[in-house]
Amino acid sequence: MINRRAVLAALAAGLAAGPARLSAQTVAPPSLLDAARRLSAQPHTPPSGSLPPPFAGLDYNAFRGIRPLAGKAAMLPQGADFAVDLLPPGLYFPDPVEIEREVDGIWQPQPFSPKLFEFQARYFGEIPETSPGAGFSGLRLRHPLNTPDILDEVAVFQGASYFRAIGKAMVYGLSARAVALGTGGAEPEEFPRFTHLRLHEGEAGRITIEGVIDSPSLTGYLSLTLIPGAETRMDVSITLFPRVRLDTIGIAPLTSMYLKGPMHAAVSDDFRPRVHDSDVLFIENGAGERLWRPIANPTRVETSAFADDGPISFGLYQTARRYVDFEDTEARYQDRPSAIVRPRGDWGKGAVMLVEIPTGTEFLDNIVAFWRPEAPLEANGEYRFGYQLSWTRSAPPKEALASVVQSRSGREHDRPGARRFIVDFDGAAEGLTPDLSVFGAAPEALFGLSLFPLPDGRGTRATFLLAPQEAEALELRLLLRDAAGQAASPLWLHRWTRKRDGGV
Repeated sequence: MINRRAVLAALAAGLAAGPARLSAQTVAPPSLLDAARRLSAQPHTPPSGSLPPPFAGLDYNAFRGIRPLAGKAAMLPQGADFAVDLLPPGLYFPDPVEIEREVDGIWQPQPFSPKLFEFQARYFGEIPETSPGAGFSGLRLRHPLNTPDILDEVAVFQGASYFRAIGKAMVYGLSARAVALGTGGAEPEEFPRFTHLRLHEGEAGRITIEGVIDSPSLTGYLSLTLIPGAETRMDVSITLFPRVRLDTIGIAPLTSMYLKGPMHAAVSDDFRPRVHDSDVLFIENGAGERLWRPIANPTRVETSAFADDGPISFGLYQTARRYVDFEDTEARYQDRPSAIVRPRGDWGKGAVMLVEIPTGTEFLDNIVAFWRPEAPLEANGEYRFGYQLSWTRSAPPKEALASVVQSRSGREHDRPGARRFIVDFDGAAEGLTPDLSVFGAAPEALFGLSLFPLPDGRGTRATFLLAPQEAEALELRLLLRDAAGQAASPLWLHRWTRKRDGGV
């Protein structure tokens, strides 16, 4: 898990390095795709994992005490309507990333030096002239996102192969990665990292970034075109070159945080009704179904697989959009983006995977969703996946008759051993019938099912009771059907576990 609050604050503080030239070139630089392909044929060389002074051994406050020198580090023009900040190493970001920029048609490698920074004296002594082995940790892109005369942050690429973005009137929340390896498995997760980033000049409201990814198990090439706006879009292509057979690959991974919400509020005793960056995994599968899976904070790692053939989309959504949903004036959870993956081409058979990791704090990312192909990626092969990634405030697609609005659950106090669930839908209940089922227990574990209109035309509520008896884990499925028996709502899914819900 990633310490998210500290990372976000570090990102906000860490403007870095400058544009001093090495050997600039006007011709196109060597292909990074070819570089990743060649690298895969070589043994992996791990980074040292350590930093020289003055970047070594920094705590949070010291890292924040590094500032870019005016005109040398921050707000470097990067074509029409874009600027870039090159980010310093330290704290959570020890590994160097080679960065190239295209400026006025000329390719410029970006040299690294402590001279490009100002260091607050209260945290630092004498600053050395050089820091051998240190390098930039990533980059931040800026664009006039909210007002024409201010270059707001729009995206950050920093740490392993992580990146995140926002659209208009948003604040940073969940992240994406180039690739995931072993997430949620029995073995330690592997984190491929960017070793090289190449930033093209921005033009006509878009900018392209290329990258090389490396880890013990694979190399890869990323091509990403960023299109900022009210909804910021990324057109992504990832090419992977496995060094070994990969059975636990994660394509288009999204990483988020879920601490508490109305499905299980007792996990955290604080004043806020909700604490999360995302609360629903929503899937449009190749069979034409729409799946609505509320996210949970479990007591042990839970991994769910939603089998599919040719997925249409999947994403982690923030469905609560009012301040009163969170009551948090600082975190602004209601303004954090949802992220939706829409595959390009046919991804074939596989599964959307959801990994839920227990956490007792909002400062750790504990939710991951990604696509896992059914067939392993074989060593020495070449595999390409294209997709569009949208960072948006939009809600999941609506059904013609009934879309899910919210989910809640809690103990039924006058029925020991039972737990009540409610699922609210928009639209009228007339002509609709609830179809409820459970996997892992006898049908009698479910009872008290009813469907009725909410007051003041607020929609329709489905409610039922679950008596799990001796079961340790159950899968619940709820669907509204119309008079012809056809699906009239998304398929609502929930995994009940005894450890999380204390028996009920």
